[in-house]
Amino acid sequence: MVRLTRAQQQERTRAAVLAAAREEFAERGYADAKVDRIAERAELTRGAVYSNFPSKRALYLAVLVGSIEHTAAAETPSPPGLAAALSAFARVWLERLPLTGDTPAGGKLQLRSLAGVFDDEPGRTALAQLTRLEALLLALVLEPRAPHQTRRVRLAELVLTLLNGAGHLADTAPGFGDPFDVTLACEHLAGLDLADTWNPPHLPYVSPARPVQDDWEPPARLPDQITAHPAGFDADGVIAVLGSGRLEAAEEAVRAARPGDRVTVAVVTSDPAELGRLVRLRIGDLTGCLRRVFAPDAWPGLRLVLDDHATIASAIGIPDIDDTTEAAVRIRAGKIVARAAGRGAAHAAATAG
Repeated sequence: MVRLTRAQQQERTRAAVLAAAREEFAERGYADAKVDRIAERAELTRGAVYSNFPSKRALYLAVLVGSIEHTAAAETPSPPGLAAALSAFARVWLERLPLTGDTPAGGKLQLRSLAGVFDDEPGRTALAQLTRLEALLLALVLEPRAPHQTRRVRLAELVLTLLNGAGHLADTAPGFGDPFDVTLACEHLAGLDLADTWNPPHLPYVSPARPVQDDWEPPARLPDQITAHPAGFDADGVIAVLGSGRLEAAEEAVRAARPGDRVTVAVVTSDPAELGRLVRLRIGDLTGCLRRVFAPDAWPGLRLVLDDHATIASAIGIPDIDDTTEAAVRIRAGKIVARAAGRGAAHAAATAG
Protein backbone atom coordinates (compact mmCIF):
# COMPACT_ATOMS: atom_id res chain seq x y z
CA MET A 1 0.00 0.00 0.00
CA VAL A 2 1.38 3.39 -1.01
CA ARG A 3 1.88 5.71 1.94
CA LEU A 4 0.50 9.22 1.36
CA THR A 5 2.63 12.25 2.06
CA ARG A 6 1.39 14.76 4.62
CA ALA A 7 0.41 17.17 1.84
CA GLN A 8 -1.51 14.44 0.00
CA GLN A 9 -3.32 13.44 3.18
CA GLN A 10 -4.26 17.06 3.87
CA GLU A 11 -5.58 17.43 0.32
CA ARG A 12 -7.63 14.24 0.67
CA THR A 13 -9.09 15.45 3.98
CA ARG A 14 -9.92 18.83 2.50
CA ALA A 15 -11.65 17.23 -0.49
CA ALA A 16 -13.69 14.98 1.80
CA VAL A 17 -14.77 17.94 3.91
CA LEU A 18 -15.83 19.94 0.84
CA ALA A 19 -17.80 17.03 -0.61
CA ALA A 20 -19.60 16.46 2.69
CA ALA A 21 -20.27 20.17 3.11
CA ARG A 22 -21.72 20.41 -0.39
CA GLU A 23 -24.19 17.65 0.47
CA GLU A 24 -25.09 19.24 3.81
CA PHE A 25 -25.65 22.72 2.36
CA ALA A 26 -27.64 21.30 -0.57
CA GLU A 27 -29.96 19.44 1.80
CA ARG A 28 -30.32 21.89 4.67
CA GLY A 29 -29.15 25.30 3.46
CA TYR A 30 -26.56 27.50 5.09
CA ALA A 31 -28.53 28.47 8.20
CA ASP A 32 -29.50 24.93 9.23
CA ALA A 33 -26.26 23.18 8.25
CA LYS A 34 -24.16 21.88 11.13
CA VAL A 35 -20.39 21.40 11.21
CA ASP A 36 -20.87 18.27 13.34
CA ARG A 37 -23.01 16.66 10.62
CA ILE A 38 -20.47 17.67 7.97
CA ALA A 39 -17.74 15.96 9.98
CA GLU A 40 -19.92 12.87 10.35
CA ARG A 41 -20.64 12.76 6.61
CA ALA A 42 -16.91 13.02 5.88
CA GLU A 43 -16.09 10.40 8.54
CA LEU A 44 -13.81 12.90 10.22
CA THR A 45 -13.65 14.67 13.55
CA ARG A 46 -15.00 18.16 14.13
CA GLY A 47 -11.41 19.25 14.73
CA ALA A 48 -10.37 17.96 11.31
CA VAL A 49 -13.02 20.15 9.68
CA TYR A 50 -11.95 23.25 11.60
CA SER A 51 -8.27 22.59 10.87
CA ASN A 52 -9.06 23.16 7.19
CA PHE A 53 -11.82 25.77 7.46
CA PRO A 54 -12.00 28.12 10.46
CA SER A 55 -15.78 28.61 10.32
CA LYS A 56 -18.98 27.36 8.72
CA ARG A 57 -19.07 30.56 6.66
CA ALA A 58 -15.56 29.94 5.29
CA LEU A 59 -16.60 26.39 4.40
CA TYR A 60 -19.78 27.56 2.65
CA LEU A 61 -17.81 30.11 0.64
CA ALA A 62 -15.29 27.43 -0.34
CA VAL A 63 -18.14 25.25 -1.63
CA LEU A 64 -19.50 28.16 -3.68
CA VAL A 65 -16.07 29.02 -5.08
CA GLY A 66 -15.68 25.38 -6.12
CA SER A 67 -18.98 25.55 -8.01
CA ILE A 68 -17.79 28.25 -10.39
CA GLU A 69 -17.03 26.84 -13.80
CA HIS A 70 -13.63 27.81 -15.14
CA THR A 71 -14.75 28.41 -18.69
CA ALA A 72 -12.46 28.99 -21.61
CA ALA A 73 -12.57 32.20 -23.60
CA ALA A 74 -15.41 32.68 -26.04
CA GLU A 75 -14.41 31.48 -29.51
CA THR A 76 -17.10 33.43 -31.36
CA PRO A 77 -16.76 37.16 -32.00
CA SER A 78 -18.00 39.38 -29.19
CA PRO A 79 -21.45 40.95 -29.61
CA PRO A 80 -20.92 44.03 -31.81
CA GLY A 81 -23.28 46.51 -30.14
CA LEU A 82 -24.12 47.65 -26.65
CA ALA A 83 -27.64 46.19 -26.65
CA ALA A 84 -26.49 42.84 -28.03
CA ALA A 85 -23.69 42.69 -25.45
CA LEU A 86 -26.12 43.32 -22.59
CA SER A 87 -28.52 40.69 -23.90
CA ALA A 88 -25.79 38.05 -24.21
CA PHE A 89 -24.40 38.81 -20.75
CA ALA A 90 -27.85 38.65 -19.16
CA ARG A 91 -28.62 35.27 -20.78
CA VAL A 92 -25.43 33.76 -19.39
CA TRP A 93 -25.92 35.29 -15.93
CA LEU A 94 -29.51 34.05 -15.68
CA GLU A 95 -28.51 30.42 -16.28
CA ARG A 96 -27.91 30.18 -12.52
CA LEU A 97 -31.62 30.52 -11.72
CA PRO A 98 -32.98 27.36 -10.06
CA LEU A 99 -35.04 24.96 -12.10
CA THR A 100 -38.56 23.84 -11.27
CA GLY A 101 -38.32 21.03 -8.77
CA ASP A 102 -35.07 22.15 -7.16
CA THR A 103 -35.17 22.11 -3.39
CA PRO A 104 -34.91 25.49 -1.61
CA ALA A 105 -31.46 24.64 -0.26
CA GLY A 106 -30.28 23.29 -3.60
CA GLY A 107 -31.63 26.36 -5.35
CA LYS A 108 -29.57 28.62 -3.08
CA LEU A 109 -26.41 26.74 -4.00
CA GLN A 110 -27.32 27.00 -7.68
CA LEU A 111 -27.78 30.75 -7.24
CA ARG A 112 -24.62 31.01 -5.15
CA SER A 113 -26.83 32.87 -2.71
CA LEU A 114 -25.26 34.84 0.13
CA ALA A 115 -28.57 35.66 1.81
CA GLY A 116 -28.08 35.50 5.57
CA VAL A 117 -24.38 34.69 5.27
CA PHE A 118 -22.89 38.13 5.91
CA ASP A 119 -24.72 40.14 8.54
CA ASP A 120 -21.66 41.80 10.09
CA GLU A 121 -20.23 45.19 9.13
CA PRO A 122 -16.96 43.98 7.48
CA GLY A 123 -18.90 41.54 5.31
CA ARG A 124 -21.54 44.06 4.31
CA THR A 125 -18.88 46.64 3.49
CA ALA A 126 -16.97 44.14 1.36
CA LEU A 127 -20.15 43.15 -0.50
CA ALA A 128 -20.94 46.78 -1.27
CA GLN A 129 -17.41 47.40 -2.54
CA LEU A 130 -17.41 44.21 -4.58
CA THR A 131 -20.63 45.25 -6.30
CA ARG A 132 -18.97 48.52 -7.33
CA LEU A 133 -15.96 46.65 -8.65
CA GLU A 134 -18.20 44.24 -10.57
CA ALA A 135 -19.97 47.19 -12.17
CA LEU A 136 -16.61 48.65 -13.22
CA LEU A 137 -15.47 45.39 -14.81
CA LEU A 138 -18.73 45.02 -16.73
CA ALA A 139 -18.61 48.67 -17.79
CA LEU A 140 -15.08 48.34 -19.15
CA VAL A 141 -16.20 45.70 -21.67
CA LEU A 142 -19.35 47.66 -22.56
CA GLU A 143 -17.80 51.09 -23.10
CA PRO A 144 -16.05 50.32 -26.42
CA ARG A 145 -19.49 49.37 -27.77
CA ALA A 146 -21.18 52.56 -26.55
CA PRO A 147 -21.60 55.72 -28.63
CA HIS A 148 -18.51 57.92 -28.19
CA GLN A 149 -17.15 55.23 -25.81
CA THR A 150 -18.49 57.13 -22.81
CA ARG A 151 -18.50 55.87 -19.22
CA ARG A 152 -21.06 53.11 -18.66
CA VAL A 153 -20.60 52.28 -14.97
CA ARG A 154 -24.08 53.50 -14.03
CA LEU A 155 -25.56 51.34 -16.80
CA ALA A 156 -23.61 48.34 -15.50
CA GLU A 157 -24.87 49.03 -11.98
CA LEU A 158 -28.44 49.12 -13.26
CA VAL A 159 -28.03 45.84 -15.15
CA LEU A 160 -26.52 44.11 -12.12
CA THR A 161 -29.34 45.48 -9.95
CA LEU A 162 -31.92 43.97 -12.31
CA LEU A 163 -30.14 40.61 -12.56
CA ASN A 164 -29.52 40.31 -8.82
CA GLY A 165 -33.14 41.24 -8.19
CA ALA A 166 -34.24 38.43 -10.50
CA GLY A 167 -31.99 36.07 -8.58
CA HIS A 168 -33.40 37.20 -5.24
CA LEU A 169 -36.97 36.64 -6.46
CA ALA A 170 -36.05 33.20 -7.80
CA ASP A 171 -34.79 32.44 -4.29
CA THR A 172 -37.74 33.83 -2.32
CA ALA A 173 -40.61 33.45 -4.84
CA PRO A 174 -39.78 30.51 -7.13
CA GLY A 175 -41.40 30.69 -10.54
CA PHE A 176 -42.04 34.44 -10.43
CA GLY A 177 -40.92 36.35 -13.50
CA ASP A 178 -39.69 35.26 -16.90
CA PRO A 179 -35.92 35.18 -17.57
CA PHE A 180 -36.57 36.05 -21.22
CA ASP A 181 -38.32 39.24 -20.11
CA VAL A 182 -35.37 40.10 -17.87
CA THR A 183 -32.97 39.55 -20.76
CA LEU A 184 -35.05 41.79 -23.01
CA ALA A 185 -35.20 44.47 -20.32
CA CYS A 186 -31.40 44.42 -19.98
CA GLU A 187 -31.09 44.79 -23.75
CA HIS A 188 -33.37 47.85 -23.75
CA LEU A 189 -31.40 49.48 -20.92
CA ALA A 190 -28.74 50.22 -23.54
CA GLY A 191 -30.96 53.02 -24.85
CA LEU A 192 -31.11 54.93 -21.55
CA ASP A 193 -29.21 58.20 -21.26
CA LEU A 194 -27.94 58.15 -17.68
CA ALA A 195 -25.66 61.19 -18.06
CA ASP A 196 -22.78 59.13 -16.69
CA THR A 197 -19.66 61.17 -15.96
CA TRP A 198 -16.49 60.59 -13.96
CA ASN A 199 -15.87 63.53 -11.65
CA PRO A 200 -15.37 62.45 -8.01
CA PRO A 201 -15.34 65.55 -5.80
CA HIS A 202 -12.36 64.46 -3.70
CA LEU A 203 -9.84 63.99 -6.52
CA PRO A 204 -8.79 67.68 -6.81
CA TYR A 205 -7.78 67.53 -3.15
CA VAL A 206 -5.70 64.36 -3.32
CA SER A 207 -2.07 64.86 -2.32
CA PRO A 208 0.41 64.23 -5.17
CA ALA A 209 2.38 60.99 -5.16
CA ARG A 210 5.86 61.12 -3.64
CA PRO A 211 8.65 60.85 -6.28
CA VAL A 212 11.13 58.06 -5.53
CA GLN A 213 13.71 55.93 -7.30
CA ASP A 214 13.31 52.60 -5.52
CA ASP A 215 14.51 49.27 -6.82
CA TRP A 216 11.70 46.98 -7.89
CA GLU A 217 11.81 43.21 -7.66
CA PRO A 218 8.59 41.93 -9.27
CA PRO A 219 7.05 39.06 -7.29
CA ALA A 220 6.19 35.73 -8.82
CA ARG A 221 3.25 35.70 -11.19
CA LEU A 222 -0.20 35.37 -9.67
CA PRO A 223 -3.42 34.43 -11.49
CA ASP A 224 -5.26 37.35 -13.06
CA GLN A 225 -8.87 36.93 -11.97
CA ILE A 226 -10.16 38.53 -15.19
CA THR A 227 -8.32 36.58 -17.88
CA ALA A 228 -7.47 33.47 -15.79
CA HIS A 229 -3.89 33.78 -17.05
CA PRO A 230 -0.80 34.51 -14.94
CA ALA A 231 -0.33 38.22 -14.32
CA GLY A 232 3.17 39.67 -14.50
CA PHE A 233 4.27 42.81 -12.66
CA ASP A 234 7.27 43.95 -14.67
CA ALA A 235 5.50 46.27 -17.15
CA ASP A 236 5.32 50.05 -16.82
CA GLY A 237 2.15 51.26 -15.19
CA VAL A 238 0.33 51.44 -11.88
CA ILE A 239 -0.08 48.86 -9.12
CA ALA A 240 -2.79 49.68 -6.59
CA VAL A 241 -3.09 47.66 -3.38
CA LEU A 242 -6.66 47.91 -2.12
CA GLY A 243 -8.33 46.38 0.91
CA SER A 244 -11.70 44.69 0.56
CA GLY A 245 -13.30 47.85 1.97
CA ARG A 246 -11.79 50.17 -0.67
CA LEU A 247 -12.30 48.32 -3.96
CA GLU A 248 -14.20 51.20 -5.55
CA ALA A 249 -10.87 53.07 -5.78
CA ALA A 250 -9.88 50.78 -8.65
CA GLU A 251 -11.67 53.13 -11.03
CA GLU A 252 -9.42 55.99 -9.98
CA ALA A 253 -6.41 54.16 -11.42
CA VAL A 254 -8.29 53.06 -14.54
CA ARG A 255 -9.56 56.52 -15.46
CA ALA A 256 -6.28 58.34 -14.75
CA ALA A 257 -3.96 55.81 -16.41
CA ARG A 258 -1.97 56.91 -19.43
CA PRO A 259 -2.18 55.13 -22.79
CA GLY A 260 -0.02 52.03 -22.64
CA ASP A 261 -0.04 51.77 -18.84
CA ARG A 262 -0.75 48.41 -17.28
CA VAL A 263 -3.10 48.89 -14.35
CA THR A 264 -3.00 46.15 -11.73
CA VAL A 265 -5.22 46.01 -8.66
CA ALA A 266 -4.04 43.72 -5.87
CA VAL A 267 -6.82 42.97 -3.39
CA VAL A 268 -5.77 42.41 0.23
CA THR A 269 -7.75 41.58 3.33
CA SER A 270 -7.21 40.86 7.00
CA ASP A 271 -9.44 37.78 6.66
CA PRO A 272 -8.44 35.61 3.67
CA ALA A 273 -10.53 32.66 4.86
CA GLU A 274 -13.83 34.56 4.66
CA LEU A 275 -13.50 37.98 3.01
CA GLY A 276 -10.75 36.71 0.70
CA ARG A 277 -12.98 33.84 -0.43
CA LEU A 278 -15.87 36.25 -0.83
CA VAL A 279 -13.80 38.36 -3.25
CA ARG A 280 -12.71 35.24 -5.11
CA LEU A 281 -16.32 34.04 -5.38
CA ARG A 282 -17.89 37.24 -6.63
CA ILE A 283 -15.15 38.22 -9.06
CA GLY A 284 -14.77 34.66 -10.34
CA ASP A 285 -18.51 34.44 -10.85
CA LEU A 286 -18.70 37.68 -12.86
CA THR A 287 -15.59 37.11 -14.95
CA GLY A 288 -16.73 33.57 -15.73
CA CYS A 289 -19.80 35.12 -17.36
CA LEU A 290 -17.70 37.71 -19.19
CA ARG A 291 -15.37 35.07 -20.61
CA ARG A 292 -18.32 33.16 -22.05
CA VAL A 293 -19.66 36.25 -23.84
CA PHE A 294 -16.67 38.34 -24.84
CA ALA A 295 -13.61 37.33 -26.84
CA PRO A 296 -10.24 38.06 -25.19
CA ASP A 297 -9.64 41.21 -27.24
CA ALA A 298 -12.74 42.74 -25.62
CA TRP A 299 -11.67 42.21 -21.99
CA PRO A 300 -10.59 45.24 -19.95
CA GLY A 301 -6.89 46.05 -19.73
CA LEU A 302 -7.18 46.03 -15.96
CA ARG A 303 -5.41 43.19 -14.14
CA LEU A 304 -6.95 41.97 -10.88
CA VAL A 305 -5.09 39.67 -8.51
CA LEU A 306 -5.96 38.37 -5.05
CA ASP A 307 -2.99 39.05 -2.81
CA ASP A 308 -3.99 36.64 -0.03
CA HIS A 309 -0.45 36.39 1.36
CA ALA A 310 0.43 40.09 0.86
CA THR A 311 3.10 39.10 -1.66
CA ILE A 312 2.62 42.18 -3.83
CA ALA A 313 2.05 44.49 -0.86
CA SER A 314 5.36 43.39 0.67
CA ALA A 315 7.21 43.71 -2.65
CA ILE A 316 6.22 47.36 -3.03
CA GLY A 317 6.92 48.12 0.62
CA ILE A 318 3.52 48.17 2.33
CA PRO A 319 4.26 46.62 5.74
CA ASP A 320 0.77 46.56 7.24
CA ILE A 321 -2.40 45.70 5.34
CA ASP A 322 -6.02 45.47 6.33
CA ASP A 323 -9.44 45.91 4.72
CA THR A 324 -9.05 49.71 4.56
CA THR A 325 -5.65 49.64 2.83
CA GLU A 326 -5.29 52.04 -0.09
CA ALA A 327 -1.81 52.45 -1.54
CA ALA A 328 -0.31 52.59 -5.02
CA VAL A 329 2.96 52.91 -6.90
CA ARG A 330 3.99 53.84 -10.43
CA ILE A 331 6.47 51.52 -12.14
CA ARG A 332 8.77 52.77 -14.88
CA ALA A 333 11.77 51.04 -16.46
CA GLY A 334 12.03 48.50 -13.66
CA LYS A 335 11.89 51.01 -10.81
CA ILE A 336 9.25 52.40 -8.49
CA VAL A 337 9.18 56.09 -9.41
CA ALA A 338 6.21 57.30 -7.32
CA ARG A 339 4.42 56.24 -4.16
CA ALA A 340 1.08 57.24 -2.69
CA ALA A 341 -0.98 56.10 0.29
CA GLY A 342 -4.39 56.91 1.70
CA ARG A 343 -7.55 58.20 0.06
CA GLY A 344 -6.93 58.83 -3.64
CA ALA A 345 -3.65 56.91 -3.76
CA ALA A 346 -4.50 55.10 -7.01
CA HIS A 347 -5.30 58.40 -8.73
CA ALA A 348 -2.15 60.04 -7.37
CA ALA A 349 0.11 57.25 -8.59
CA ALA A 350 -1.58 57.12 -12.00
CA THR A 351 -1.11 60.87 -12.54
CA ALA A 352 2.42 61.06 -11.08
CA GLY A 353 5.09 62.71 -13.16
